[in-house]
Amino acid sequence: MKKILIIEDEPNIRELVLYNLKANGYEGIEAEDGYMGVTMVHKEKPDLILLDIMLPGKNGYDICKELREEGNETPIIMLTAKTEEIDKVLGLEFGADDYISKPFGIRELMARIKAVLRRYDHTHEDLPPGEHILRIDELEINIERHQVKVGDRLVDLTLKEFELLCYLAENRGHVLTRDQLLDKVWGIEYAGETRTVDVHIRYLRKKLGQGGDEEKHIETIRGKGYKIK
Repeated sequence: MKKILIIEDEPNIRELVLYNLKANGYEGIEAEDGYMGVTMVHKEKPDLILLDIMLPGKNGYDICKELREEGNETPIIMLTAKTEEIDKVLGLEFGADDYISKPFGIRELMARIKAVLRRYDHTHEDLPPGEHILRIDELEINIERHQVKVGDRLVDLTLKEFELLCYLAENRGHVLTRDQLLDKVWGIEYAGETRTVDVHIRYLRKKLGQGGDEEKHIETIRGKGYKIK
């Protein structure tokens, strides 16, 4: 049974979500503020986190950023009452896998939970006979194991960073626009707001060992997008 943690300060929302998680075959656990939420993540090791942005103690952005910086890859769906596009983009830039705006329908929330878990499980499933590995110079991407190496060094990536790197690698030599990457990797459109792609590319370059303006693996095609050499 998948364990899902909801970090939300509104009791009515927690109660509604927990009831429906149980009805849909999940184990639901809760935290009512940011500090308690972080403690629950470390203690309970949930399979997915529903994370409100506006929380007492520590907000959702800070929690998301903190978990990703410590290497925690648990899928995160942001819960936000904010309507500004930039607020949603910020959550994704800090490492969230998806977001849903309040007030949300329970059916939509359950569908998003199922979709994120399915994508995450697919990239972490046990390796079947015949590995699917992409190799580009010293870069090695093991699709089934969700494992990336640069030489002998293992590289820890979030789910979205891994999916972005895989899509670029699978289309090696082709220039992919930011809109294409948003559509294929995130499955969403931002009405022209594509900064989240640039941020994730910057994170990827740093983790792959590329410093400054060096474009050893991921090349910027100015005015167009990115490609793997």
